Amino acid sequence: MNYRHAFHAGSFADVHKHAVLARILTHLRLKPAAFRVIDTHAGAGRYDLLGPEPLRSGEWREGIARVFAARGRSEVDALLAPYLDAVAAFNPNGDALRIYPGSPLIARHLLRPQDRLIACELEPQAAALLAAALRGDARAKALMIDGWTALNAYVPPKERRGLVLIDPPFEDPDDFARLWRVLAAAHRKWPTGIYLLWYPIKDRDAPDALARRLQRSTLPNLLRCELSLGAPRVPGGLLGSGLVVVNPPFTLEADLRLAMPVLCGLLAPHGSFRVDRLAQRR
Repeated sequence: MNYRHAFHAGSFADVHKHAVLARILTHLRLKPAAFRVIDTHAGAGRYDLLGPEPLRSGEWREGIARVFAARGRSEVDALLAPYLDAVAAFNPNGDALRIYPGSPLIARHLLRPQDRLIACELEPQAAALLAAALRGDARAKALMIDGWTALNAYVPPKERRGLVLIDPPFEDPDDFARLWRVLAAAHRKWPTGIYLLWYPIKDRDAPDALARRLQRSTLPNLLRCELSLGAPRVPGGLLGSGLVVVNPPFTLEADLRLAMPVLCGLLAPHGSFRVDRLAQRR
């Protein structure tokens, strides 16, 4: 299977993942010390929602289009503002939503002059588009490298603070087990970093097995946030989107408990969500 994220850009899973990403980066910005963002599977970075792949799937219409249209009418606008402001920056015509920024461009939007981004992508076409999207910004570097390899090579960064986003395409059935192994190795090298893991929910077996591995591990302070649709929107499609945050900012759990009911109502009105702790050890 040749994964093409352009088909899924701006989907409910992207909104879920990127809203949480923006909340974490907003927290990191509160202190003056520099931080590093490492995006292990960054994709092309920028997506035209009126291009052939997004138009064919239409997933963005039930994702970012719903949330973007609700700006100014939600009680959690302040919590979603860092994410939606990043999306709006690529759509200067106001309500005319056309461009969706992927995780590296959302991260770059929230960088300060002292912060740095490493964005990794192996697929040649996506890597070339990513390099073009980040070109000219000394704070950001695009690397054509396997994300799993990059995680081992670039952790720990020279900055003491930062975030690693691990968002593989899950083409390989072993990716869930690999996610756990790579995370454990990275955490041993950089135990103070924040790690944001995304995983697809197609059934409960693999996500629940990952949760059990994490609970049995020595990893401290694990926060889980899942959004479930209730039923897949297309045959064989996702049932939901899952996130695990290692070393979450102290405000993140409370933020998500406020924001997730609103996001669930917009993205999955017949679905559900959960925010819970897999571990609270320090």
